[in-house]
Amino acid sequence: MSPAADESPATDRPPLDSTALSADGALLPGLRVEVVEETGSTNALVAERARAGEPEGLVVVAEHQTAGRGRLDRRWETPPRAALTFSVLLRPSVAPASWPWLPLLAGHAVGKTLRAVGHDAAVKWPNDVLIDGRKVAGLLVERVDSPAGPAAVVGIGLNVSTSRQELPVPEATSLALEAGGAPDRTALLVDLLATLGESYAAWQAGGAAAEARLAESYAAACDTVGREVRVDLPAAQTLHGRATGVDSRGRLLVEHDGTTTAVAAGDVVHVRAQERPQD
Repeated sequence: MSPAADESPATDRPPLDSTALSADGALLPGLRVEVVEETGSTNALVAERARAGEPEGLVVVAEHQTAGRGRLDRRWETPPRAALTFSVLLRPSVAPASWPWLPLLAGHAVGKTLRAVGHDAAVKWPNDVLIDGRKVAGLLVERVDSPAGPAAVVGIGLNVSTSRQELPVPEATSLALEAGGAPDRTALLVDLLATLGESYAAWQAGGAAAEARLAESYAAACDTVGREVRVDLPAAQTLHGRATGVDSRGRLLVEHDGTTTAVAAGDVVHVRAQERPQD
């Protein structure tokens, strides 16, 4: 980690290259990127466009997001030009029962993109992205009903040049902190959208076989599988056990008290041995 990664002022951070993002051949067919200087939430902007009938493929990127939301209604604010904060509008044609795979697919795509450019990234179930156990990216996927049918808004926030002082919690990190320098955000966004688009297309076209491949690939890249975990469930219950895999619906399988529970929603904490509850 270079000292500059901790000290770079926002004014030294280059903006996204809107011209490059709109150039012919820069993006997969059907994708359209719009860059806004500041907004409360890119998910809210894209959801509004979805309700108005916007077709699939819209991408809204904010140079500065001031009131974004993560999973479990956690606030997500990004310093100017320090992150990639964007939302993608999708209109999946798969059966409703398959929609829960979309958040996992998106997180897995971010992890794959980062590994391809040299970062040792892994996914924490369901879709946080970690480097060396620290969160570098978070995602929120929201379903939106519209006259044109249901849509999915995939919101992604990736810390790129964020300094340690700018991070919201000590357990977070950025690409600059991990690598000693920040990559070009425009090029990285193109890579992220390509991986997400290719993964999404394969999932939509492949049916049950594609979901089985996704489940296998996701589990292999998931840092949660094989760990002792604590899961805070929505009903104010807590589950302690060992994560053993992911089932055909994307649920986390947790082995505990001689049985296995499939968790569809919950806040997962990776537990160290000394933190396990005593009998």
